[in-house]
Amino acid sequence: MAAQALALLREVARLEAPLEELRALHSVLQAVPLNELREQAAELRLGPLFSLLNENHREKTALCVSILERLLQAMEPVHVARNLRVDLQRGLIHPDDSVKILTLSQIGRIVENSDAVTEILNNAELLKQIVYCIGGENLSVAKAAIKSLSRISLTQAGLEALFESNLLDDLKSVMKTNDIVRYRVYELIVEISSVSPESLNYCTTSGLVTQLLRELTGEDVLVRATCIEMVTSLAYTHHGRQYLAQEGVIDQISNIIVGADSDPFSSFYLPGFVKFFGNLAVMDSPQQICERYPIFVEKVFEMTESQDPTMTGVAVDTVGILGSNVEGKQVLQKTGTRFERLLMRIGHQSKNAPVELKIRCLDAISSLLYLPPEQQTDDLLRMTESWFSALSRDPLELFRGISSQPFPELHCAALKVFTAIANQPWAQKLMFNSPGFVEYVVDRSVEHDKASKDAKYELVKALANSKTTAEIFGNPNYLRLRTYLSEGPYYVKPVSTTAVEGAE
Repeated sequence: MAAQALALLREVARLEAPLEELRALHSVLQAVPLNELREQAAELRLGPLFSLLNENHREKTALCVSILERLLQAMEPVHVARNLRVDLQRGLIHPDDSVKILTLSQIGRIVENSDAVTEILNNAELLKQIVYCIGGENLSVAKAAIKSLSRISLTQAGLEALFESNLLDDLKSVMKTNDIVRYRVYELIVEISSVSPESLNYCTTSGLVTQLLRELTGEDVLVRATCIEMVTSLAYTHHGRQYLAQEGVIDQISNIIVGADSDPFSSFYLPGFVKFFGNLAVMDSPQQICERYPIFVEKVFEMTESQDPTMTGVAVDTVGILGSNVEGKQVLQKTGTRFERLLMRIGHQSKNAPVELKIRCLDAISSLLYLPPEQQTDDLLRMTESWFSALSRDPLELFRGISSQPFPELHCAALKVFTAIANQPWAQKLMFNSPGFVEYVVDRSVEHDKASKDAKYELVKALANSKTTAEIFGNPNYLRLRTYLSEGPYYVKPVSTTAVEGAE
């Protein structure tokens, strides 16, 4: 089969307008195993196929791209980098985006290979073309270019090639294309900055990080909303957070939140700014962040009362993030009756809000109520029990009701709440004393889709693995849970059939 493909490839090279041969080659290649092609890789001559890409013929281009995609997979990245250098450069400036994507996918293979990447680093023209691909209209082309440049920058040589040569001027030139392209370059810079303190240093020296931060704290509210997402990505790393703190950026963001009440357009950027602090609190110390920036907690409480579902959703998400660890839970507990009112509000929303906000409320509730076994002190268990009670007059029935609604996402989110509290003795007592609850847990007929079966299985697992379940639920129920667990999430009880004499 591989020999037939090679013969057809030679035929393509010999003819001037080989459309039929291209169709035949395309068809044959689909059936040739990749390992067979690899064995023949040395004999593959791809020049004629690349030449055909220059003809303004849509079907030929599509066939050539598909054929080259298959054949190039059979070649080692080093071979592609050394022998197809000119073809790669031409591919990046080809008018057809499918050719650019093909070329960038090969560059992606090359930059992942430590032996081949030097071939790219030594080719200034190719690097320049990759940079200019960020400025194209096609998002897939731009994303592929950003990914390749980000990968190149993982090495010292790559950082030097990008930031200590004319390439930096090319990057700045591309940024001037339009706002969208400028944000793409910022995205690349943040990706590179996040790798290490040294990478961040190269990016700050280039002036591009400073430019991003200037736009973040500038007057354009739409620009702020976009930039805060990138700055939040930078804050996921320890060295990124250190840099933002040293540059006074975190204080500036806090001051903008303080002034948001007098800004009629604050709804554009406030959700992103609050998310930033929520992530910051979890990654550093909830107590320190909330004490140093009290406006953050104040704004979260305020936003949960908002009539704007976007604001409410972000506030609910942030409360869930903040309460995902014990220190954050204790910070929230210190706010006293204010937090109880917030819990009532979230409980109400989980029943009455639009579906998407219901799910976000349920996810936040799961995060707030979960306590790992090693952190289940009497005080913390009393706290989660009181929080659960604050959600509704009968929270267990509330979540059972939600779980019976005909939306798999809602069903799973409600099961996730039960799973969060399933290893806490107070919750096990509530479940056991609720009529029909144990039967509901072990009833496999309720769940019909994979996600729901998985969610139910996680609930059963949490109950079955808890040290207090057997005592609270009783041994017969505990054994039912263990049986469910051992049978797995997708078990179907076999239907027994009885043969009747004389039946057809």
